[in-house]
Amino acid sequence: MADENKLDTLPSPDQPQKSAQKKFHLNLIHNYPQKNAEILSSQYGFNIFLAGLLLMFAWAIHAVGITDRDLLSYLITLMLIQLVWMFWYIFGSYTQRRSILEKDTDAGARWLRCGITLFAVITLILDSFKIGYYIGYSECVSITEGIFPVTHTIHTLLQVYFLWFHAKDIIKSFKTLERFGLIHAVFTNLLLWANGVLTESKHQLNEHKERLITLGFSNITMDHHTPECNCTSNVCSIFSQGIYYLYPFTIEYHILASTMLYVLWKNIGRTVKHHQQQKIHFKFHGITAGTILGLIVLTTTIAVLVVYLIQIGRSKSKSELALTMFYLFAITVLTLMCTAGIIGLIIYRMENKSLDDSESPAKKLDSDLLVGSACGSWLISWGSILAIICAETHPGYAWYNLPYSILVIIEKYIQNLFIIECIHRKEEEPMDGRAIERIFSMSSRSTLSLTPSYEVFNESVTICSKEFPYMSNSELSLGEASAEDKKNQENNNSIRFAPSIIAMQATRSPKLNKKRRILKNIAAFLFLCNISLWIPPAFGCRPQYDNGLEEVVFGFEPWITVVNLAMPFSIFYRMHSASSLFEVYCKA
Repeated sequence: MADENKLDTLPSPDQPQKSAQKKFHLNLIHNYPQKNAEILSSQYGFNIFLAGLLLMFAWAIHAVGITDRDLLSYLITLMLIQLVWMFWYIFGSYTQRRSILEKDTDAGARWLRCGITLFAVITLILDSFKIGYYIGYSECVSITEGIFPVTHTIHTLLQVYFLWFHAKDIIKSFKTLERFGLIHAVFTNLLLWANGVLTESKHQLNEHKERLITLGFSNITMDHHTPECNCTSNVCSIFSQGIYYLYPFTIEYHILASTMLYVLWKNIGRTVKHHQQQKIHFKFHGITAGTILGLIVLTTTIAVLVVYLIQIGRSKSKSELALTMFYLFAITVLTLMCTAGIIGLIIYRMENKSLDDSESPAKKLDSDLLVGSACGSWLISWGSILAIICAETHPGYAWYNLPYSILVIIEKYIQNLFIIECIHRKEEEPMDGRAIERIFSMSSRSTLSLTPSYEVFNESVTICSKEFPYMSNSELSLGEASAEDKKNQENNNSIRFAPSIIAMQATRSPKLNKKRRILKNIAAFLFLCNISLWIPPAFGCRPQYDNGLEEVVFGFEPWITVVNLAMPFSIFYRMHSASSLFEVYCKA
């Protein structure tokens, strides 16, 4: 009977299986609605984005029944919906005391928010120019051209405020509604970015066609969208010309805003592992060589840009000289950048540190954007290489285009590895009080006499005590140390510490400081070089338009289409690389 009762109390083999099925069922019920909301919101975002792209395409090709009024009305509607959602979120955060207990320390860095604020200020200047342009031509342009910059101004101000104070939030309440609101904001900014890219690309294409007409090419159709009436103000020409010089900044503003909002969308409902976040400090110390060399590249770039814009299109000989000058300058800069990136990679590999495998949406997005946006310039470079190989006749400057295109591919490959290597490395956690207390307690329990080591490592101990000035000898418990040991310790003014650890730290620190100084110089140099290489294509220096070789091989319209699609990604890559290299500098 006792054995039977024992058998009755034992769990049946089916019970673990039933409990596992029940747990899986509960997890499925709990996670499925949120996963479903994520999929639905992303599909909603893609649909409004594709509808906007179709409207832009129809306006660009002058489709029947589609005007700029329809496109601007669509964009205004999207911005108004986002404004309503942002007002609701901010108002709910203050009035309902929405509990945002967790923050993503990797998202919304202060330097990133400062950068987006700078671009937003220039975007506001652009909107004021558009308002002035509308006032001058108000008799013959649609009222939507006046409503759009006003709405965009309000949208920019509120969005910058939202990103400054809520970019790190991990939303735990109203998750389904917030997913749709955030994804709507992401794709609204992407559409505004695409609209800026399209407008700026059409302007650059018209300038390129004017140069070709000057050089004697015929059968080229200009595509102007000028008003049919006279301006009522004397400053309309200033507004119309100044608008296109400010477009590169508003393009960068919208793409940065969309990335920050996307990270916020990915963080909805996420559980973050709490860890001590090290503050990133910017110190202008020990980077003289990298900064001076980078500033030389920056000033030379501006000079090359001015000469290029003056000489290109004037005559055939002047255009060839301008192209040759640009290619030689770019080859020199790209070679220096490749060398600096290789040295930085070698230093990182010598340290032999493990990579951080934590699932951080911000870090993953940074890596994806680096590789994804580099594909734009890679596409143009491979097109140039193929055109040089297949062309029947080669002008003199074409042979400079070949090493330039190859170096563009190699430099981005090396730079991406260098940036990702630094961003995804585990940060050294500072030694806290508990760890030090455990080291002291282990040292005090040791039966070995460390008295001779005090004299040898007295200098190292003094260095270590400077790093921890809040710990004095009187506060340290030495356990079962003898009176003689205590007396020797007081006389030597030393700490009962593991000498091997202190010696290792003392010998390593000069080498690490030297390596970090080199890495900081490399990061500062690459930062200034990326800004330098962002300036020429953003302000009209685009040899892919002007050398004519690719247009002969691929045809005018196909090659111009490829350049117009790939060039915005290439420009964004330089600015995104500059922001990532600033983070590399602060971490090095």
